[in-house]
Amino acid sequence: MSIADTQYLQIVDRILQHGYYANNRTGVPTYKLPHQIMQFDLAEEFPILTTKFVAFKTAVKELLWIWQLQSNDVRELQRMNCHVWDEWMRPDGTIGKAYGYQIRKYKQVDTLLHTLRTDPQNRRMIVSLWNIEDLPDMALQPCAYQTLWDVTDDRLNCMLIQRSGDMGLGVPFNMTQYAVLVHLIARAVGLQPGLFTHVINNAHIYENHIEALKTQLARREKAVKAPTLLLNPDIADFYQFTPDDIQLDNYVHLGKLPMEVAV
Repeated sequence: MSIADTQYLQIVDRILQHGYYANNRTGVPTYKLPHQIMQFDLAEEFPILTTKFVAFKTAVKELLWIWQLQSNDVRELQRMNCHVWDEWMRPDGTIGKAYGYQIRKYKQVDTLLHTLRTDPQNRRMIVSLWNIEDLPDMALQPCAYQTLWDVTDDRLNCMLIQRSGDMGLGVPFNMTQYAVLVHLIARAVGLQPGLFTHVINNAHIYENHIEALKTQLARREKAVKAPTLLLNPDIADFYQFTPDDIQLDNYVHLGKLPMEVAV
């Protein structure tokens, strides 16, 4: 059984057993627990769920749109045949000053790459999408909003802070795409991928996702071995990776579990 399935399903089970029930801005009530944490050693295993299908290519495209293209233009994502942001697209085609806009505005990826190469023991390597000044002009304020970076023994470690985590739909995407990000950044600066720690402040299950997640929990004993992440060996420049350069080898899963997104 993959480590990703083990840790993820433990949180799902805890929420269903002990979660606090309340409404929220979407109008679809949730069960929630605060301060849930997963941690993966990326040298040992790539974290993606096998107890349900996770759309890996879609997750990678969204990641590159935010971190590499540093875009807030949903039309650029749609040109990659990715539609995860369609519900939040404004009439101008953007999501306002959110996500990639904040990375580009402050050249945060370039700063991170430079610091990792020149001062890897720096304790201020932080990328933040939570810009208080711009929050009112965001179609959706960032959920996975901050990463903290560390280098130990030539291994690149990353902590992702997520203010709000939809366990059914969002978290499986986020855990996988930020693990990819650590691999890409590590390759770009000549390090090995290390620890990826995923901290979720408000981990919740929407009421209309409960039955699907119970089905997933029932698959726990059938979970299979995690796949292997393969990066194009000819590319070391973070800005040159395409979705085709990022592949999974032997991704075996137990099938799709449809769930409706809460907007």
